Amino acid sequence: MARITVEDCLEKVSNRFLITQMGIKRVRQYREGYEPLIDTKNKEVVNALREIAAGKVLSDTSVHDADTEAGAPEEA
Repeated sequence: MARITVEDCLEKVSNRFLITQMGIKRVRQYREGYEPLIDTKNKEVVNALREIAAGKVLSDTSVHDADTEAGAPEEA
């Protein structure tokens, strides 16, 4: 795995463990038939990391944080 790709991901997501979880989830989505969001000829894992680095894939926590900032009510 290219180190530069991980460094690029860290600019979007500050937690390496979260990047790993996001990448695993995205690879599973590819295997279920989802189409890649960017055009590359890399393996699934590298492609998933490139999508995260490009900001095309968001974590569940970042979606929750964006909803909270927008004033959406939090679920109990």
